[in-house]
Amino acid sequence: MRKAFNFVLVLMIACGCSTAPVSVTGEDIIMQAPSKVESPVGGELASLRNAKVWLNSPPLTAEELRGKVVLVHFWTYTCINWLRAEPYIRAWAEKYKQKGLVVIGVHTPEFEFEKDLNNVRRAAANLTVPYPIAVDSEYRIWNGFANRYWPALYFIDAQGRIRHHRFGEGDYERSERVIQKLLAEAGGSDIPNDLAPVNGQGVFAAADWGNLGSGENYLGYDRTVNFASPGNAIRNKAASYSLPPKFARNEWALAGDWVIGGSEARTEKPGGRVVYRFRARDLHLVMGPAAIVATVRFRVLLDGKPPGKSHGIDVDDDGYGAISAPRMYQLIRQLGPVADQQFEIEFLDPGAKIYAFTFG
Repeated sequence: MRKAFNFVLVLMIACGCSTAPVSVTGEDIIMQAPSKVESPVGGELASLRNAKVWLNSPPLTAEELRGKVVLVHFWTYTCINWLRAEPYIRAWAEKYKQKGLVVIGVHTPEFEFEKDLNNVRRAAANLTVPYPIAVDSEYRIWNGFANRYWPALYFIDAQGRIRHHRFGEGDYERSERVIQKLLAEAGGSDIPNDLAPVNGQGVFAAADWGNLGSGENYLGYDRTVNFASPGNAIRNKAASYSLPPKFARNEWALAGDWVIGGSEARTEKPGGRVVYRFRARDLHLVMGPAAIVATVRFRVLLDGKPPGKSHGIDVDDDGYGAISAPRMYQLIRQLGPVADQQFEIEFLDPGAKIYAFTFG
């Protein structure tokens, strides 16, 4: 579960149980199963009129949704926590659409590039998001709900009252039972009482919680932790970085010429490298090209070798891939036993921007 923060040096447990930031050093990370954080229910469906634009639907309003059961969920397209919850949301939208359920995805950006409408359109198409999307780039709907999380689900009854909240991944059975209850209360007939079958694949697959020992980490100086390059980070200036002689778990470092900004690190020359020691089945990296039309080639290694069959969907067996748009790239999905391993990515072209590591 991602939470919007305004202070430095924090790391959220990936989709974790805590809504508070935790500082992590070396081995000192406690991974937990998906959150059961709930906010008090109450209030009415906030206005949807402030959407910048609607995708997959004409504009919807709270008034015209009266009489329907509505699931409003907040997402942003690079968020691994939303991606892993999305198969359930999609399954509910399909299963109950003829029973009176309306699912609305409110896309509220975390990173600056997620405010670009073209990027949102492309991501929604590539991820095949089928339900109405309210593009909320100015956080107006987000603020109307007083929301702070991705993903956040709000369950609204036919009278427009918020009856249930869910922040973060997990607790899917309870969420679907709430949908069934609200549909029955609204007078629906033949409401199914079974659960929708869900089997997320690729980036939508559930995390391997039992072996997950690394949490989300940002690469800009505003929110990063465990940066291990000698000499510390130099803010907003080009500098040459090197690797430490060894890494503890969850430490990371840069090598080559980089500029570390508040929200990202970027390299303007070929040969820039990032090394991260992690423990997880999956490793993802949110990144994009510095120029709109640029393609940036890269290669990844796992413990100094090509990943082979443990490559993610965005690289081949030899570890080669390319950045073509700003998004989350799956670089490692291990087939064998999970252990502490060293990940490395080298950018073969100039102009890479890197934002955040996530794990699963």
